[in-house]
Amino acid sequence: MAPKKKATAQVSGTSKSVTELKALSKTELNTELATARRDLYILAMKKELGELKQTHLMKQARKYIAQISTFLSSAV
Repeated sequence: MAPKKKATAQVSGTSKSVTELKALSKTELNTELATARRDLYILAMKKELGELKQTHLMKQARKYIAQISTFLSSAV
């Protein structure tokens, strides 16, 4: 059986791992959150138009946004 891959959200290839998110400052996290929300919006529009075949990317984007929001609330 093949080894399992590490689970990370890959939205437009710009998402960061948990350790990379921990190292970011609050302003960088806010920028990353805005980018992730924009990516989710783009994915939603592509899905509505029927252009998105990999619908699992939307779930990964929502999870990534939740991770960033968690780091923002704990970094207060």
